[in-house]
Amino acid sequence: MKNVIGVINLGKSQTLLDDLTRNRSIASVPFAGRYRLIDFALSNMVNSGLSKVAVFTLNKSRSLTDHLGSGKEWDLDRKHGGLFILPPAINFLDEEYKGDLQNFHGHIDYFRRSSKEEYVIVSRSHMVCNINYTEAFKQHVESKADVTVLYKRMDLKTESLSACTSVEIDSKGRVLGMQEVLETDDDVSRNVYMETFIINKSLLVELIEDSVYQGKYDLTSSVIIENLSRMRVVGYEHHGHLAIINSTASYYRESMRLLCPNVWRGLFFQPGLIYTKIKDEPPVKFMEGAHVANSMIANGCIVQGTVENSILFRGVKVAPGAVVRNSIIMQDCEIGEEAHIENMILDKEVHIQEGKMLHEHQGQPIVIDKRSVL
Repeated sequence: MKNVIGVINLGKSQTLLDDLTRNRSIASVPFAGRYRLIDFALSNMVNSGLSKVAVFTLNKSRSLTDHLGSGKEWDLDRKHGGLFILPPAINFLDEEYKGDLQNFHGHIDYFRRSSKEEYVIVSRSHMVCNINYTEAFKQHVESKADVTVLYKRMDLKTESLSACTSVEIDSKGRVLGMQEVLETDDDVSRNVYMETFIINKSLLVELIEDSVYQGKYDLTSSVIIENLSRMRVVGYEHHGHLAIINSTASYYRESMRLLCPNVWRGLFFQPGLIYTKIKDEPPVKFMEGAHVANSMIANGCIVQGTVENSILFRGVKVAPGAVVRNSIIMQDCEIGEEAHIENMILDKEVHIQEGKMLHEHQGQPIVIDKRSVL
């Protein structure tokens, strides 16, 4: 894997997640108490042996840049290779954003100057999984494929797969077609494209230039789907956990699934560890009278009330008599005495005053904006 470079493509907006991305990119959305969504994509590449990774940003990237820093936590603060954070290759004041290939074309020199690497792995940040790409890359080389797309078999009855792409594969593993998943599909399950693929670097550069020359700017449709008939595109099935986070509802649902030990272990420890920015804070303090059940609570929290089936990020304070149930409470929020929070998502630094009652229907959470006082 030393001859492979990585790209995390953030150049496609996720409008369904607007509640959580008003002031940040989807890659920097907090997840699982102390992580950001991009931590998974970046850790997967590092755990697979990649030492050169570029993050193609779009906008609202201040918090993302602050989180990634020099790439030290992922062992990417290097003189040779390392982490590259590449801003949008357009001026939003003068140019219209046309698609993610616009970003790829604007940073084409990133690929050309990577003279030692022959292959590229492209992934996204909202497809959350723990995967080592070694076996997928081995299959790609041995099968002499032009492109290898990663997919997972998912159940339409238990998953909401809106805005996802399905993959049709023949008995030999070759991709025959790719199309949008429809909620009205009769199939019980579908092969869902993980928006991750492996490709020869020179071929990718050629396809990028050809597509942009023709005025086509969508990476998936222009580079892969439109070339299925003339390229050898094969599939590689991922058997581990996959969380597709492309809406507020899916963010809440996938966060709550982390309270299941099997999901937690499968996402954070197998096949590799997930790394994130380190913050030195004291352990959780459970004060007299605190009651906690089936919850994930990060360091720096002080709990004096009741917390059930919830996720508390760093530095959250739950006052005496307060109840937090089936909720996601982000960093440095404060829940006042006798307040009651149920089925809610509180963004960073929200202050819920004494006696306040916030309750929504299960599975349909409301997001309280960052730094709100209620």
